[in-house]
Amino acid sequence: MSKEKNQEEIDKEVEQFRKDLGIKEKPQKQAKPDFHEDLNKYSSIKHVIGVVSGKGGVGKSFVTGQMAAMMVRDGYKVGILDADITGPSIPKMYGVHGPAYGDDKGSYPIEAADGTKIMSINLLLDDEEAPVIWRGPVIANAVKQFWTDVVWGDLDYLFVDMPPGTGDVPLTVFQSLPVDGVVIVTSPQDLVSMIVKKAYNMASMMNVPVLGIVENYSYMKCPHCGEKISVFGESNIDKVAAGLGLPVLGKLPIDPSYAKKEDEGKSYEIVAPFEPIMERILTALN
Repeated sequence: MSKEKNQEEIDKEVEQFRKDLGIKEKPQKQAKPDFHEDLNKYSSIKHVIGVVSGKGGVGKSFVTGQMAAMMVRDGYKVGILDADITGPSIPKMYGVHGPAYGDDKGSYPIEAADGTKIMSINLLLDDEEAPVIWRGPVIANAVKQFWTDVVWGDLDYLFVDMPPGTGDVPLTVFQSLPVDGVVIVTSPQDLVSMIVKKAYNMASMMNVPVLGIVENYSYMKCPHCGEKISVFGESNIDKVAAGLGLPVLGKLPIDPSYAKKEDEGKSYEIVAPFEPIMERILTALN
């Protein structure tokens, strides 16, 4: 009776057989590197939503603040990570000032009057009007530290207000934070197609879902007759969004009362038409 071969002997014979036939081993797929940074251990965040734009001046921070305020009014625990290091505007809009304090657990965000937790470089500077003259890698590290070193506590949603364009900070956020999706903010101009596509293409390359597009400065209403006036020309955002297979989450008006509230540091008191926008975002997230 022949001796039963063990598995090691069988494997060797199979390997020799493959070599004799000239069969090459299939190269094993290498796992993609994971650049995600660990969240501060004293924090728990359920969803991270990025707010991006292909260019500046479209009211991205306003949209970020209004989405956050809407979620707070609906009873959610919300925070804003102001990743626009060289042009922070969230603290001014919410009327909060530093310095943020910290202990051995980390730094603590400042809480606005409506309960929104905010962390921004302006809350760490001695002089709020001092310019931040840093190179890209330093700025990127600061954004990562807002995730790893800040004690956010328990949050349902963290909105990340990013600087315009497709540079170091959006790249860092997409790689380092578990972003559930991004909202693209734009305005009704002829450049909109190129601008939106740049932001969309970057998110797609980084495998980050695009939840939809918000058009800001879409129109203004005549204070006398209520007629809608297209200050920046007729919008073609519906056509652009359809071409990308994205929903238009909403179209927001120009309203001087919004600017007044922001200047007063009470942006959370603005009642803009954001309810349909947030409903669509929640639908996209789910």
